[in-house]
Amino acid sequence: MVIQEAAEMYLETILRLKNKTGVVRAVDIAREMGYSKPTISEQMKKFRENGYVEVNNEGHISLTLKGMEIAESTLERHNVLGVILQKIGVSKDTAIEDACRIEHYISEETFQCLKDYFRDK
Repeated sequence: MVIQEAAEMYLETILRLKNKTGVVRAVDIAREMGYSKPTISEQMKKFRENGYVEVNNEGHISLTLKGMEIAESTLERHNVLGVILQKIGVSKDTAIEDACRIEHYISEETFQCLKDYFRDK
């Protein structure tokens, strides 16, 4: 499944916030990503229509199985790439920033090979 970088970032942010606070609202996503609440609300509407999120009557946002798969995959790539970059000498701040860029463009094959190669190093 091909999904745009921005969509991956939203879904990853929802997962991170859920793991951190337990409850996610549009205002939390807006604050975390630096977007306006109307922008987030519009994106959540699209995500609901495409089956990536559900929003309950209290405005709490949760990932569907489809959304969770994408968010978990994106978060794993982010975390693993950040560690790999640090292992080769990149500073922590730069590694985190670069991993965030790379995670959206790296193929699954390349990611798995890097992950396997650096697993025990």
